[in-house]
Amino acid sequence: MYTLQLYDTLSRKEQPLLPSDGKSIRMYTCGPTVYDFAHIGNFRTYLFEDLLRRTLELFGSSVCQVLNLTDVDDKTIRGALQRGVPLEVYTTEYKKAFFDDLRTLRIEQAEYYPEATAYIADMIEMVRLLIEKRHAYVHSDGSVYFSLKTAIEYGKLSHLDLETLKSGASGRISGDEYEKEGVGDFVLWKAYEPGRDGPVYWESPWGKGRPGWHLECSVMAKKLLGDTIDLHAGGVDLIFPHHENEIAQSEGCTEKPFSLHWAHAEHLLVDHKKMSKSLGNFYTLRDLLSKQYPPSAIRYFLLSTHYRTQLNFTFQGLDAAWTSVKRIRDVAARLPHESSQQQPPTPFGTAIAEFHSLFCAALARDLNISEALCALFEGIRLINHHLDSGMVSSAEQLFAAYFIQTADRILDVIRPDEEAIPEEVAALLQERLAARKNKEWARSDGLRAKIKTLGYCVEDTPEGQKVTKGVPCQEAK
Repeated sequence: MYTLQLYDTLSRKEQPLLPSDGKSIRMYTCGPTVYDFAHIGNFRTYLFEDLLRRTLELFGSSVCQVLNLTDVDDKTIRGALQRGVPLEVYTTEYKKAFFDDLRTLRIEQAEYYPEATAYIADMIEMVRLLIEKRHAYVHSDGSVYFSLKTAIEYGKLSHLDLETLKSGASGRISGDEYEKEGVGDFVLWKAYEPGRDGPVYWESPWGKGRPGWHLECSVMAKKLLGDTIDLHAGGVDLIFPHHENEIAQSEGCTEKPFSLHWAHAEHLLVDHKKMSKSLGNFYTLRDLLSKQYPPSAIRYFLLSTHYRTQLNFTFQGLDAAWTSVKRIRDVAARLPHESSQQQPPTPFGTAIAEFHSLFCAALARDLNISEALCALFEGIRLINHHLDSGMVSSAEQLFAAYFIQTADRILDVIRPDEEAIPEEVAALLQERLAARKNKEWARSDGLRAKIKTLGYCVEDTPEGQKVTKGVPCQEAK
């Protein structure tokens, strides 16, 4: 049995990742802010976490994962006000889209998907405790700030010299546009501002307001996983200030270590540039699907580079990923659906066992997916060579199938992809969604009829538009 040795951002060393309670690895993963569709850079991180989870399960560990949804912050409130709809209505569309994308990319389900707005009372209680312990103070406007002067180890995760942030004069940092006692002090509770927040606020001992973004994750992790968790994961962009602030407020509240292990995935670039809408190189999963790229190719591409290495996205790379997926599917199709772990006492059986060991050992070394894939494709080459010779016994075929199926427990690319919606249909669906938001019912019905002529049926459900191919649907009422 293998044990995952995972690089720890805090200690800067590879360390074994084991459940501290001897039962299940308690893992918190930072999820999306649901104000827009998630982009492929986001999914690079979520697929790293999926690789991590699947590897732990392959090695026999149980995992209890939390992936949160931030449904209240400046961006979600601004979007809801601009659209003129309640916050919950605005965020529901993007929550549904996110879960659709997770399913499309075959990302394993977490045990919990907490939404920030369901934990406001718990957030108020954590703020109250931090004030009581003198880690936080109430500003004259009713906002509450964490005082970095009380966080002796602040900066230990990001390894930055932050003394000036602990003792500096009043100022601004980390996007918190509020006056405070210290430059690095960050907001725990934002006082209500009618022009900025509209109808979005909660009552608290300090007046109307809403939680700060950093606070949300600390509270949900504590509530669902306990005071000390085994692993906290996310993208490198979250190390500072988000995860640093989580440590400060969580440990200030509980006086216990917040997370025993920290893991972070590197950035995704597009043609060696930062992804940006202004540069025209910003892609959501839907953008790639509309170009007829199979979900399995996208999944494979985003998984195939070591998580601590920057990944450069190109369409040529996506084409190469699809070629690799087809090679895996082709060899799987030549082998039995059944499999056996029993190694045949033959040179072929010994070689396959070695490739199996190399695949698993590579994953055990800090999720070294590149070396694991190298072992997989060397194994595929050998399997194809022996199958072509016609000299492979049924026992050898079953063992070869076991090797391929083990690899696919991680990659999950052998199953056929669900048929992607054509680009023309996807565009009409977006037009129809906009028409319904603007209450242009006649235009909505016309677009629905046009989509039907292309062989697709649209139904309006409480979760949004549901599209199916060639299936009769109920007419809109």
